[in-house]
Amino acid sequence: MSESHACTDPKHHVHDADGFVREVERLCGQRGLRLTPIRAHALRLIADAGRPVKAYDLLDQMKATHDSAAPPTVYRALDFLLEHGFIHKLASINAFVGCHHPGSEAHAVPFLICDKCQSATELEDEEIVASLDRRARALGFVPQAQTLEVHGVCADCARKG
Repeated sequence: MSESHACTDPKHHVHDADGFVREVERLCGQRGLRLTPIRAHALRLIADAGRPVKAYDLLDQMKATHDSAAPPTVYRALDFLLEHGFIHKLASINAFVGCHHPGSEAHAVPFLICDKCQSATELEDEEIVASLDRRARALGFVPQAQTLEVHGVCADCARKG
Protein backbone atom coordinates (compact mmCIF):
# COMPACT_ATOMS: atom_id res chain seq x y z
CA MET A 1 0.00 0.00 0.00
CA SER A 2 1.11 3.54 -0.51
CA GLU A 3 2.54 5.47 2.38
CA SER A 4 0.39 7.98 4.18
CA HIS A 5 0.56 11.11 6.26
CA ALA A 6 -2.24 13.29 7.68
CA CYS A 7 -5.12 10.88 8.52
CA THR A 8 -8.07 13.05 9.40
CA ASP A 9 -10.41 10.22 10.40
CA PRO A 10 -8.49 7.06 11.33
CA LYS A 11 -11.56 4.82 11.57
CA HIS A 12 -12.10 5.22 7.81
CA HIS A 13 -8.47 4.61 6.79
CA VAL A 14 -6.65 1.32 6.32
CA HIS A 15 -2.86 1.27 6.24
CA ASP A 16 -1.71 -2.33 6.65
CA ALA A 17 -1.96 -4.83 3.78
CA ASP A 18 -3.94 -7.49 5.68
CA GLY A 19 -6.42 -4.97 7.04
CA PHE A 20 -6.80 -3.45 3.60
CA VAL A 21 -7.60 -6.79 1.95
CA ARG A 22 -10.06 -7.71 4.74
CA GLU A 23 -11.79 -4.33 4.39
CA VAL A 24 -12.15 -4.71 0.61
CA GLU A 25 -13.52 -8.25 1.08
CA ARG A 26 -16.03 -6.91 3.63
CA LEU A 27 -17.05 -4.04 1.35
CA CYS A 28 -17.51 -6.37 -1.62
CA GLY A 29 -19.83 -8.55 0.47
CA GLN A 30 -21.72 -5.52 1.74
CA ARG A 31 -22.12 -4.06 -1.78
CA GLY A 32 -22.92 -7.38 -3.46
CA LEU A 33 -19.74 -7.26 -5.54
CA ARG A 34 -17.94 -10.38 -6.69
CA LEU A 35 -14.29 -10.42 -5.63
CA THR A 36 -13.13 -13.27 -7.87
CA PRO A 37 -9.91 -15.16 -7.09
CA ILE A 38 -8.07 -13.21 -9.82
CA ARG A 39 -9.32 -9.87 -8.48
CA ALA A 40 -8.44 -10.88 -4.92
CA HIS A 41 -4.97 -11.99 -6.02
CA ALA A 42 -4.33 -8.70 -7.84
CA LEU A 43 -5.55 -6.82 -4.77
CA ARG A 44 -3.26 -8.82 -2.46
CA LEU A 45 -0.23 -8.25 -4.71
CA ILE A 46 -0.88 -4.51 -4.79
CA ALA A 47 -1.42 -4.41 -1.02
CA ASP A 48 1.76 -6.38 -0.31
CA ALA A 49 3.94 -4.41 -2.72
CA GLY A 50 4.19 -1.32 -0.51
CA ARG A 51 4.80 0.81 -3.59
CA PRO A 52 3.17 1.39 -6.99
CA VAL A 53 2.94 -1.74 -9.15
CA LYS A 54 2.76 -1.84 -12.94
CA ALA A 55 0.19 -4.08 -14.63
CA TYR A 56 2.78 -6.27 -16.35
CA ASP A 57 4.63 -6.80 -13.07
CA LEU A 58 1.31 -7.95 -11.60
CA LEU A 59 0.83 -10.26 -14.57
CA ASP A 60 4.27 -11.82 -14.06
CA GLN A 61 3.53 -12.42 -10.38
CA MET A 62 0.04 -13.78 -11.06
CA LYS A 63 1.27 -16.30 -13.64
CA ALA A 64 3.02 -18.15 -10.82
CA THR A 65 -0.35 -19.29 -9.42
CA HIS A 66 -2.85 -18.59 -12.23
CA ASP A 67 -1.71 -20.24 -15.45
CA SER A 68 -4.53 -18.56 -17.35
CA ALA A 69 -3.46 -15.05 -16.30
CA ALA A 70 -3.12 -12.86 -19.39
CA PRO A 71 -3.03 -9.09 -19.92
CA PRO A 72 -6.82 -8.80 -20.46
CA THR A 73 -7.44 -10.79 -17.27
CA VAL A 74 -5.20 -8.53 -15.21
CA TYR A 75 -6.61 -5.34 -16.75
CA ARG A 76 -10.19 -6.49 -16.07
CA ALA A 77 -9.26 -7.14 -12.43
CA LEU A 78 -7.61 -3.71 -12.19
CA ASP A 79 -10.62 -2.05 -13.84
CA PHE A 80 -12.92 -3.65 -11.24
CA LEU A 81 -10.70 -2.53 -8.35
CA LEU A 82 -10.42 1.00 -9.80
CA GLU A 83 -14.14 1.30 -10.56
CA HIS A 84 -15.05 0.52 -6.96
CA GLY A 85 -12.40 2.77 -5.42
CA PHE A 86 -10.23 0.03 -3.93
CA ILE A 87 -7.06 1.12 -5.76
CA HIS A 88 -5.70 4.23 -7.47
CA LYS A 89 -3.95 4.51 -10.81
CA LEU A 90 -0.93 6.79 -10.90
CA ALA A 91 -1.13 7.96 -14.50
CA SER A 92 2.29 9.59 -14.68
CA ILE A 93 4.07 6.30 -13.93
CA ASN A 94 1.32 3.96 -15.19
CA ALA A 95 1.15 2.02 -11.92
CA PHE A 96 -1.39 1.08 -9.25
CA VAL A 97 -1.52 1.49 -5.46
CA GLY A 98 -3.99 0.43 -2.80
CA CYS A 99 -6.40 3.06 -1.50
CA HIS A 100 -6.36 4.04 2.16
CA HIS A 101 -10.08 4.88 1.88
CA PRO A 102 -11.50 1.69 0.35
CA GLY A 103 -14.97 2.52 1.65
CA SER A 104 -15.14 5.73 -0.40
CA GLU A 105 -16.03 4.83 -3.98
CA ALA A 106 -15.20 8.25 -5.42
CA HIS A 107 -12.66 10.63 -3.99
CA ALA A 108 -9.70 12.63 -5.22
CA VAL A 109 -6.36 12.04 -3.56
CA PRO A 110 -3.13 13.88 -4.32
CA PHE A 111 0.01 11.70 -4.46
CA LEU A 112 3.65 12.50 -3.81
CA ILE A 113 5.79 10.23 -6.01
CA CYS A 114 9.51 9.76 -5.40
CA ASP A 115 11.47 9.66 -8.64
CA LYS A 116 14.33 7.79 -6.98
CA CYS A 117 12.67 4.89 -5.09
CA GLN A 118 9.25 5.02 -6.83
CA SER A 119 7.37 5.25 -3.51
CA ALA A 120 3.98 6.95 -3.57
CA THR A 121 2.53 8.79 -0.60
CA GLU A 122 -1.24 9.21 -0.54
CA LEU A 123 -1.57 12.75 0.75
CA GLU A 124 -4.78 12.68 2.71
CA ASP A 125 -5.57 16.38 2.57
CA GLU A 126 -9.11 17.44 1.75
CA GLU A 127 -8.07 21.12 1.74
CA ILE A 128 -5.93 20.61 -1.36
CA VAL A 129 -8.73 18.80 -3.17
CA ALA A 130 -11.32 21.40 -2.14
CA SER A 131 -9.03 24.29 -3.09
CA LEU A 132 -8.48 22.92 -6.60
CA ASP A 133 -12.22 22.38 -6.98
CA ARG A 134 -13.03 25.93 -5.79
CA ARG A 135 -10.42 27.51 -8.07
CA ALA A 136 -11.66 25.56 -11.09
CA ARG A 137 -15.28 26.51 -10.41
CA ALA A 138 -14.32 30.18 -9.90
CA LEU A 139 -13.00 30.11 -13.46
CA GLY A 140 -16.29 28.63 -14.70
CA PHE A 141 -14.76 25.19 -15.11
CA VAL A 142 -16.84 22.21 -13.98
CA PRO A 143 -14.44 19.53 -12.70
CA GLN A 144 -15.38 15.91 -13.22
CA ALA A 145 -12.23 14.23 -11.94
CA GLN A 146 -8.99 15.23 -10.25
CA THR A 147 -5.58 13.68 -10.54
CA LEU A 148 -2.73 15.40 -8.77
CA GLU A 149 0.64 13.70 -8.82
CA VAL A 150 3.63 15.60 -7.51
CA HIS A 151 7.05 14.21 -8.43
CA GLY A 152 10.20 14.77 -6.40
CA VAL A 153 12.40 13.05 -3.86
CA CYS A 154 11.04 11.50 -0.65
CA ALA A 155 12.59 12.23 2.75
CA ASP A 156 14.36 8.83 2.91
CA CYS A 157 16.00 9.27 -0.49
CA ALA A 158 16.92 12.89 0.32
CA ARG A 159 18.65 11.73 3.52
CA LYS A 160 20.56 9.06 1.60
CA GLY A 161 21.82 11.79 -0.72
